[in-house]
Amino acid sequence: MRPIPGPVAILGIGLMGGSLGLALRRAGAPDIIGFDPNPAALKDAQRLGAVTRIASSVEDAVAEAACVFVAAPLGLVAKVARQALAAAPTECVVSDLGSAKRAVIAELDADERARFIGGHPVCGGERAGVAAAREDLYTGATWFLTPTAEARPELYERVHAAIAATGASPAAIDADVHDRLMALVSHVPHVLAAALINQAAATAPGGRQALRSAGPSFDDLTRVAGANPPLWADILLTNRDAVLEALGDYRARIEEVERALRTGDRDRVVGFVAEAADGRRRLRAERDATGTIDEPWEIVVGIPDRPGAVSEITTALGHGHINIADLALRPGPPGGVGEFVVRVEGARAATEAQALIATLGLRAETTRI
Repeated sequence: MRPIPGPVAILGIGLMGGSLGLALRRAGAPDIIGFDPNPAALKDAQRLGAVTRIASSVEDAVAEAACVFVAAPLGLVAKVARQALAAAPTECVVSDLGSAKRAVIAELDADERARFIGGHPVCGGERAGVAAAREDLYTGATWFLTPTAEARPELYERVHAAIAATGASPAAIDADVHDRLMALVSHVPHVLAAALINQAAATAPGGRQALRSAGPSFDDLTRVAGANPPLWADILLTNRDAVLEALGDYRARIEEVERALRTGDRDRVVGFVAEAADGRRRLRAERDATGTIDEPWEIVVGIPDRPGAVSEITTALGHGHINIADLALRPGPPGGVGEFVVRVEGARAATEAQALIATLGLRAETTRI
């Protein structure tokens, strides 16, 4: 594991920011600077060991930073990111932890996008606040990164190293694809869980309260209902286009079941449930496959000196569900060809990565290490 670039600044010290500080400290980061508009949160973070220094402002926090993580509420991420980019050294990379990416990136200009690598760790907890922070929150979690074409490769390398040090698995992805995926597997499920709870709470068939008759399956389906209402309002509104698209698709599927029930079409009802069973099996198979660690392979790619080359490679591998365990950049001469070195786990991942890189018109050599 490469040393963590520092100092690291964390802007927003709640569950996510506090857990990030603890994870980086566990990994050996010597200097974590924290800022939060709530002084009590900062004091708690320092007492828990999540930060080593407390800053008085965003500008104070990022003045010496090599890497900045914005862990502010989603509605404030773009504003805080721009503050950080304006005040931080020109060689500093800024990232965030928000669960919607397009809206944030849209508020940044090209120069800001060169130093901003959007991020989203797919994990969390039911409790909020720095008191709930824990150093293992990110262990094993997918941490999406959404570099734009303007993103500087050496800054992507730096933020990737910091994230990998937390125990998470960084994966590059298009911002648009990210938001549509999160609408499907995270945002809409929260809407549906809330709708189920609200329906049951407002309904009393024959005078019997529905919630008092709920069993374990209802509890499993609605576990996330009502979690942090202000946070989820921001998420749903920020990602509204993708959420509306996913809700429309969901509505069409429900209407299909309604038609089958009205007409007594048993085969279609059986098919609907069977499709879900097959999808569930595939989900479990995917999770089992990603839990298998194999021998490391190194992939060396010759890359031209042009904007977006590294982002294209990492995003292609991310779409292919290939985890980059580590990476390094060896710049070439101006206008020439450099080397981008990627480490993956397993011969199958190396072969698939080589094929994906070839689709970009680039050559890659793979070696077992």
